[in-house]
Amino acid sequence: MQALMGRAAARPPPVQVRSVSMLRPFVWIGRGMVDLVRCWRQDVAHASLMIVFGWVLLFLLGAHPYFLAAALSGFLLGAPVMTTGLVELSRRAESGAATTFNDSLAPLEHNGPALVRFGAVLAAFAAAWFVVSGIFLSAVLNVPVPDFIETFYRGFLDTATRVQLVSYVAVGGVLALLVFVLSVVTVPAVIDLHFGAEQAMALSIETVRLNPLAMLVWGALLVVLTAIGFGTLLFGMVVVLPLLGHATWHAYRDLVRV
Repeated sequence: MQALMGRAAARPPPVQVRSVSMLRPFVWIGRGMVDLVRCWRQDVAHASLMIVFGWVLLFLLGAHPYFLAAALSGFLLGAPVMTTGLVELSRRAESGAATTFNDSLAPLEHNGPALVRFGAVLAAFAAAWFVVSGIFLSAVLNVPVPDFIETFYRGFLDTATRVQLVSYVAVGGVLALLVFVLSVVTVPAVIDLHFGAEQAMALSIETVRLNPLAMLVWGALLVVLTAIGFGTLLFGMVVVLPLLGHATWHAYRDLVRV
């Protein structure tokens, strides 16, 4: 009987998705900024680790679209999982708990399996994008597979037409949209509700379904802020990544009622 009660107690609580106004994402950004100022030391540490990871990817893989696809997808698709510590900092700050860097790593211990499964899904999307982009570039846009010299000394932008660029970005945008739908509240739900990866992703899908206009604005903010981060050679990510990580927690708190 005690074992049955223990399993029941561990079962994730029922939740309800709220509908919010179209402009509500700006409130999440504002609250995220407050948390960024409050936890700036820990934020810099988290962001610096992610920026170094991004620099390594871009340095090794960023000279040609075949490899740029891997670099960008590896960084962006991994970002929802990499911001886990930032989400945890906002969760702890809201409850008045300690917000040290070590405290921000607690979800990796308590919710590791679910986060790993979610990360595996994102990795599968990254691999799929790499394969699909290669097929698209060679079969549709007639961009040849690069050799080693071309990869490091001759870029895609030197020879690509505007149609090729727009087409390539559009294909990547479809993948980004799918990942966005799957990850809106996934990490906060795993951390706060101890959901499994599949249950948390289903909750994200439902959240997007019930809030299409707010999610449109939220997605646009993510794109603009991420573009600023990349446009500054990732230096801007020291602010953008923590801001978005904290804002993700506040989005979850607004959108999901326990």
